[in-house]
Amino acid sequence: MKLTIDPNAIAWFRKEMDIEPGDAVRFFVRLGGCSTVQSGFSLGVAKEQPKEIGVSTIEDGVTFYIEKEDAWYLNNSELTVTYNTERDEIEFH
Repeated sequence: MKLTIDPNAIAWFRKEMDIEPGDAVRFFVRLGGCSTVQSGFSLGVAKEQPKEIGVSTIEDGVTFYIEKEDAWYLNNSELTVTYNTERDEIEFH
């Protein structure tokens, strides 16, 4: 499993969630919604410190992660977070 955050997505997080070095951003599984990763589920985003990391990456001093309990969502593959300039939002691939 691998988690990749595009530099433009990092800039979006800095602007929208006021993150700075030392902060942590959690991606968590939600029932319902649209997803290109797992049918019937979607990802939520929260600024919070980890409890038990399943997969993570540190970019510009910020930890982006998925808890161990939600790691099944990745289905042993890679999750890439990008920024869509036309919609002004992040996307998960």
